Amino acid sequence: MTLQEAQEKVDGWIKTVGVRYFSELTNMAILTEEVGEVARIMSRQYGEQSFRDKDESKELADELADVLWVLICIANQTGVDLTSAFIKNIEKKNTRDKDRHINNSKLK
Repeated sequence: MTLQEAQEKVDGWIKTVGVRYFSELTNMAILTEEVGEVARIMSRQYGEQSFRDKDESKELADELADVLWVLICIANQTGVDLTSAFIKNIEKKNTRDKDRHINNSKLK
C-alpha cells in the first residue's frame, strides 16, 4: 500500500464507519496518547521496565499502526500529501546530513 492509498483508505473509513473526523486538536491529543503507548511498550520490551499484567497483551506493531492511523487523519484534515511531504523530507535530510553522520565519531 502506498502512502496515498493509505490516506484514501483512512478517509474512506472515516466517512463511512467513523461518521466524521475528530477535530485536529482532538486528533493531536490522540496522537500524543498513542505515542505514549508506543513508549510504554518500548520501555518494557527493550528497556529496563518490566511489563505489568495489563501491558503484556499490547503489541508494538498494533500501537505503531495506531500512531500511523492518527497521523494520516491529521494529514488528511490539514491537506498534507504524505507522499510528496515524505519525498521532500528525505531530500532535505540528504542535503543537510550528507556528511554529518559519516563524520560523527560517536557513530564509528
